Amino acid sequence: MRVAFVLVLGTFMAGIDATIVSVGIGTLAGEFGASVAEIQWVSTAYLLAVVTAVPASGWLADRFGGRRVWLVAVGVFLLGSALCALAWSATSLIVFRVVQGLGGGLLPPTGQALLARIAGPARIGRVISVVAVVPLLSPVLGPLAGGGLLAVASWQWLFLVNLPIGAAAVLFARRHVPVVAPAARRTPFDVRGAALLSPGLAVLVFGLTAVADGDTVTAAVGVVAGVAMLAGFTVHGLRTRRTPLIDPRLFARPPFGAAALALVVLGASVFGTMFLLPLYFQTGRGLSAWEAGLLLAPQGLGAALGTVLVNRTIDGAAPRTLVVMGIALVLAGTVPFTQLHHGLPDLATAGALAVRGFGMAMISSPVMNIVYTRIEPERIPRASAALNLLNTVGGSVGTAALAVVLQDRLSARGQDVPAAFADTFWWVVGLGVLAAVGATRLPRTRAAAKS
Repeated sequence: MRVAFVLVLGTFMAGIDATIVSVGIGTLAGEFGASVAEIQWVSTAYLLAVVTAVPASGWLADRFGGRRVWLVAVGVFLLGSALCALAWSATSLIVFRVVQGLGGGLLPPTGQALLARIAGPARIGRVISVVAVVPLLSPVLGPLAGGGLLAVASWQWLFLVNLPIGAAAVLFARRHVPVVAPAARRTPFDVRGAALLSPGLAVLVFGLTAVADGDTVTAAVGVVAGVAMLAGFTVHGLRTRRTPLIDPRLFARPPFGAAALALVVLGASVFGTMFLLPLYFQTGRGLSAWEAGLLLAPQGLGAALGTVLVNRTIDGAAPRTLVVMGIALVLAGTVPFTQLHHGLPDLATAGALAVRGFGMAMISSPVMNIVYTRIEPERIPRASAALNLLNTVGGSVGTAALAVVLQDRLSARGQDVPAAFADTFWWVVGLGVLAAVGATRLPRTRAAAKS
């Protein structure tokens, strides 16, 4: 648990920074004299860098050892954070966010794989339940922390806040995280796969972002090019005699395929909702960033309480049972937001978010536990890279898709903004139903732990 706490610091730092800047976009635009469209690249560039870095994390951990890669990733992230605080223009800030994102993209998959190897199959269930709550808390705590910092300090502290957390993580990791040896069989780096997968994902996410912005030409080119590159990577991964960057065959192995689907949809639901609700609170109801963050806080509380339950039951309950119950709770907590046009009270909003958070905690931990206890130890780093990549892509794709739906409904509803948001939340409910379909293919019984 001590090792888990140390590695969680890195994941927490990277996750918070992905969302903490969102509430400061207006402040940054005024500081650098940039348009909102230009300064939005501060968030987009970070996301693209994360998507680019994640696929290589498995090979890096195999080649150099998980602990070493994790420490280097923290160092790169801290360097990017310091440079962001010293930025003198919007362009320089965007470039430095790319540096930050490359380090941040390596931290979650490397940390999870390292923890899985150290804990072993017999203990990974209870340990991973602690780690898995961080991605659920980050979208909630990020805007809240950003709003609080901007209320009392300058914009530079959106990035400087990472330095003490990262320094503590490095210090504790050098003392308490044991060294995990690199893979005995060192495989060459999959250059062709890297040239297709990482750029393909980045181009696809860029195209989807353009869809949300209404740039149809750029969107079409980006989506078509991204899908073509990913299709090329899949063909390459199936045909190559060498070890691919991420093995497409993993997704055909039960229960990895069903687990992957659940994580993709969970990412889309979590990040999509955290895109819609703050936007509604600030544009539809006129709340400040701080007030919107406070109203979102119950989801984090629910996730924390759900983690306590999962930690006590994950080794004894069937994975399918936990995940299906979690999805049911997420759906129950989402349906009230389809009635925003009828005037949803703050108390009902807080209760629905707490239920959603509780349910999400019951999904992510069992899904990751399924994978880490049923896969060979030497394949854990690459499996962790695949899972984190799917969660990240699911979040970005889900957010872009919901942004397109919201734009369409705003055009259709005119001045009735709450009704447009309510219509969009029906799509979030649909994502939950899709996750439930995938969950029916998860194992009915828990795997016997092997020492």
